[in-house]
Amino acid sequence: VMKRMLSAPEIYLYRESVDFRKSINGLAAIIENDTDLPLGSGALFLFTNKQRDKIK
Repeated sequence: VMKRMLSAPEIYLYRESVDFRKSINGLAAIIENDTDLPLGSGALFLFTNKQRDKIK
């Protein structure tokens, strides 16, 4: 079932570089541990690698 987006989601860019071998659970743990942002809000979280030439 597809969800309809009624408004644009909030987008957050995580400032520190992350190991791109991390799974979705590892990235979620970073957000839970390092920020006060709720994971279930529908917001998008963007991460960069050490070289800052890729986004995940």
